[in-house]
Amino acid sequence: MSERAQTTAAKQERAILVGTERPRMLLPASESLAELARLADTAGLVVAGEIVQALRRVHPATFVGAGKVEQIRALADSKQADVAIFDDPLSPAQQRNLEKGCKRKVIDRSALILDIFAQRARSLEGKMQVELAQLQYLLPRLTRQWTHLSRLGGGVGTRGPGETQLEVDRRRVRERIAQLRRRLRDVERTRGLHRHERSTVPFPTLALVGYTNSGKSTLMNKLTRAGVLVEDRLFATLDPTIRKLRLPEGLTVLLADTVGFIHKLPHQLVEAFKGTLEEVRAADLLIHVVDVAHPTWAEQVRVVEDVLGEIGAGDRPVVLALNKIDLLRAGQAPPGVGPDAIPISARTGAGIGPLLSGRGDLISLLKRAGRVIEEYYRDGVVTVTALVPPKVAGQLRKQLPGLAAERPC
Repeated sequence: MSERAQTTAAKQERAILVGTERPRMLLPASESLAELARLADTAGLVVAGEIVQALRRVHPATFVGAGKVEQIRALADSKQADVAIFDDPLSPAQQRNLEKGCKRKVIDRSALILDIFAQRARSLEGKMQVELAQLQYLLPRLTRQWTHLSRLGGGVGTRGPGETQLEVDRRRVRERIAQLRRRLRDVERTRGLHRHERSTVPFPTLALVGYTNSGKSTLMNKLTRAGVLVEDRLFATLDPTIRKLRLPEGLTVLLADTVGFIHKLPHQLVEAFKGTLEEVRAADLLIHVVDVAHPTWAEQVRVVEDVLGEIGAGDRPVVLALNKIDLLRAGQAPPGVGPDAIPISARTGAGIGPLLSGRGDLISLLKRAGRVIEEYYRDGVVTVTALVPPKVAGQLRKQLPGLAAERPC
């Protein structure tokens, strides 16, 4: 290692990861902790050690109990760690008590993800969304340790000058939160106008969704040459990208790449990014990109479905794209998740043809813009009879010259 590299490594914070094994966990503790390690690496931390505790009930004061706190501190001391990162959300009181017991900084998964988003946000909207989420996370964690003014003792003539610095800090944070919400509402209003303009020209909208690092951006670049950043790291893409895509049968659609989802996604981020995620709610069709080479891909699918339900997009039609089949062992078939799932490799281009040949986008457009009278399947062909406005019919005739369409009387 060069002297410069050694200096850089020396500046990196060292972290101890703390996980718990509890009943009815969506991901096994080992997988969740492995994901936490990747998050720590993405944030620029060095993982110095890990510790897992089987937990029947959460300790109200320290989450894991006094004995385990001592073990965490001992491990952190021996590894010269600067910070302990808990895989589970901590209450403000638990975080304070843990910092006292561990004698060092303690954060949880939510704080780590918020830090990563702060590092990776590039657009003004993205930066505002992350700042809003961080302030919402910070507000209940402001304590007297932040103050440089304190109230004097009680009694006549001994009352303080008014607000403590803690109250000033809280008021300023609330004011900044309100300001950010107003600015984001303006941005969302503008985005809504753009979305309305797009809806007047009936291009169906397709949105790529999926677990973080599932290959959405790679697929976006393969389909549209959008030049979206692709890295083998979590949350490489935060800002949505929208491009036109012409399908093999002639129909033009709009394709949107969105932020990836993750296990235990902080609620503050879901709230702050609702404007961005509106692209998902407004889409006619979702392409759910799944990393089938990942050992817990099925659990990741459930996480994405849960988040889609949380943001109000659980009723959108979905095409399941089983990505990274090039990483499966030779001769290994992708997992069976239903006849409509399409195995692909966004990196090599395998399976892209079958993915683009589906007509779910057109059916979704007909259902959105008009009224479907009849729909049936025969020999792999979908026949749909629908009533649509003349403008929509005209656009469809232009895009699909062979379309059988009756003109209005």
